[in-house]
Amino acid sequence: MTGPLLREIVLRLLVGLFLGGALGLERSYHGRPAGFRTHALVGLASSALMLVSVYESVWFQAPTLIRAAIDPTRMAQGLMTGIGFLGAGVIMRERLTVRGLTTAASIWLTAGIGILVGIGFFTPAALTTVIALAALSGFRWIERHVRTESYAQFVVAFAADKAVKQAELLALIKEHGFVTSGVTHRYRGADAIMEYEMTLHTLDRDAFARLAETLRGRPDVVEFRVAPTGD
Repeated sequence: MTGPLLREIVLRLLVGLFLGGALGLERSYHGRPAGFRTHALVGLASSALMLVSVYESVWFQAPTLIRAAIDPTRMAQGLMTGIGFLGAGVIMRERLTVRGLTTAASIWLTAGIGILVGIGFFTPAALTTVIALAALSGFRWIERHVRTESYAQFVVAFAADKAVKQAELLALIKEHGFVTSGVTHRYRGADAIMEYEMTLHTLDRDAFARLAETLRGRPDVVEFRVAPTGD
């Protein structure tokens, strides 16, 4: 593999990684499950897989008519379709939380690396692996230190005879820096419990701990649950 070709391949891989990551960063900021690293890996995987088609004449040395008749890229298409079902199996949803998206993207990328190895593109496969490892570890640090929106499912229960009004509860939550949505009510007559459930939204990750501390100190609160969403 010549120097100019190698540089072009590296450029394509890096641009795919960073442009995908740029879109993912916006999603991470808004607290969406498929965020920075997931989008970056998908961009990298797509760029790596396109190398199979773009540089077919490099790795498949055969006359043009034979290449058109055999079309070995169809095998790669079938492999990626099958791997898609495997990746879907690791994605789990629990209420508002979706987990496994980055793992699914890495499985898809691993399949792409395997295809590159299978066609003899060892250098691009190694480059893709190194870039992916750097993205998984380095981009995790970025995700942790970039100010992003956080969401949580919040449930709080009061004794029916001591239950606060909805307006009072929402005011308390707002004081801790949250925006609320999807407020629902539930009265459990058998237990004499009044329960409120809603989605919380904030830019301050520490606000969850402060709210929990406040609720623990209130004698009228029977129980509560704050479940932040995450990938």
